[in-house]
Amino acid sequence: MSTMFPNCRGLCLAAGGGCAEVLYFSDSSNTRPFPDYSPKKPTIRDSDLVRQISVAIKARRSQPLFCVLKPYQLKFRSDHLIWVLMNIKGDYGLVLDFFEWACLHRGPTLEARCIIVQIVVASKDTEMARQLIHDFWLKPKADVGQSFCRFVECLIYTYKDWGSDPNVFDIFFQVLVEAGMLDEARKLFDKMLNYGLIISVDSCNAYLNQLKDNFDGLCRVIKVFIELREVGACWNTASYNIIMHSLCQQGKNKEAHRLLLHMELKGCIPDVVSYSTIVNGYCHVGKLQKVLRLIEEMQKKELKPNLYTYNNIIYLLCKNDKVVETELVLREMMNQETKPDNVIFTTLIDGFCKLGNISSADRLLNEMHARKIIPDLLTYTSIISGFCRIEKMTEASNVFQEMLGIGLKPDEVTYMSKRPGPGDPTETTLERRSRH
Repeated sequence: MSTMFPNCRGLCLAAGGGCAEVLYFSDSSNTRPFPDYSPKKPTIRDSDLVRQISVAIKARRSQPLFCVLKPYQLKFRSDHLIWVLMNIKGDYGLVLDFFEWACLHRGPTLEARCIIVQIVVASKDTEMARQLIHDFWLKPKADVGQSFCRFVECLIYTYKDWGSDPNVFDIFFQVLVEAGMLDEARKLFDKMLNYGLIISVDSCNAYLNQLKDNFDGLCRVIKVFIELREVGACWNTASYNIIMHSLCQQGKNKEAHRLLLHMELKGCIPDVVSYSTIVNGYCHVGKLQKVLRLIEEMQKKELKPNLYTYNNIIYLLCKNDKVVETELVLREMMNQETKPDNVIFTTLIDGFCKLGNISSADRLLNEMHARKIIPDLLTYTSIISGFCRIEKMTEASNVFQEMLGIGLKPDEVTYMSKRPGPGDPTETTLERRSRH
């Protein structure tokens, strides 16, 4: 059993270094070639109609297509769409216009839609390709599994002659993931391995992100992380960050920390998100010393914590009555050009109030005003509670009136702060708020 993931029996990580975040072909010799495209042959009459349509839309480009094609409208069938596309596929703008016209008169076959998708991807119009694939899956399907198989086979069938851009499968994979069709996405990944094609790491990361939010997400996402790596997926730092975030969400901070060390040993360099994820995990369980050591590591690597991480650090320090150290963190944060928000100031103000250092709390409130950071109800409640605790009722009343003056309405906790709190007289406003 893996020591890194004790609840996932038989799993172990085989991680590699950072790789290019692009879709690529594997080195395996056990791959099959893409099939040749063999379209239906037109009759002589069909060939004549296709020639007339092709000549007309090329020669009269400046005119609206519905006018140019009106004489052919009644004779036009779905098969004609593909045959005309063979003649105009080098003109991307004309292809889109003609396909749009054809859709208004005859619903395109799946083969025709896949051909258009191939042309669009080959023309580097990623958003249009996504839209074309997405539109197909918007329509209700009586049998999703069968529709998926048909779409994949048709995309493979049209690949060689109509585009030969492997990103078409990557885009299809992305659409499946976004639609929540995760089983189908995995089937597509496995299917493309038969052709020596590996879905890009960015698309696989999106897949991991979706997996972790599903039932039994943690074990499943780790299992997929390992399985895909073994068949050629080249995970990057963002991939590891997803796994570490999943672990921390489940309270498995030690396992996440070990993975942080593991990825570095394998040559995949942790970034600020990697460290911040572990720091936040330890903050939530009150592991102050581990947090401080990680922050020290970040500083050595010149990685700046983000606002959310600073917020967690400051909250943890205040919870441990290290308010002076907390203000040093605040100053360091501002030196790093990370602007504090009202949550950080309120946490620090409440910490000073808990220690009875109301002058420092009031100083921070004034600093908030100077920095144009708007205090909220919790900020004012903390200050009012602090003044009341040392029986400075005039100052408490002044702050109360200031709060009313900016349109904040006091709640039950605010009114409670104007008299001794229940139980422990040193109970802070943040603690009281958490009980209500």
